[in-house]
Amino acid sequence: MSVVEQYARAHLVTDAAVPEDETVPVVLRYDPEVDPREVRVGLPGADEWSFSRSLLEQGLRAPAGNDEVRVWPCGRVQAVVEFHSAEGVSVVQFESKTLLRFLRRTYMAAAPVGR
Repeated sequence: MSVVEQYARAHLVTDAAVPEDETVPVVLRYDPEVDPREVRVGLPGADEWSFSRSLLEQGLRAPAGNDEVRVWPCGRVQAVVEFHSAEGVSVVQFESKTLLRFLRRTYMAAAPVGR
């Protein structure tokens, strides 16, 4: 099993001074040795969130979430991931194909070798 790390660009919806059409770098991570059921999303400024891989998968089809992370499809080609903390809310909009590609890679990384 190997670690999956995928770099992506996403729109960050925030009150901070980020130009409206500017994308930010985001890191998607999966380490089956740490927890094969979790994925991590690293946002600019060293914020990193971990949540269940199944939540991400479900949220690409229909709204899904828990107290800290919510995911839902946004139109035909976008998906939104919303992160809640004591400091506030971060809303990140991805292209759905980016998240689908990442999920595919996580399932390939977790697959037993030699099958």
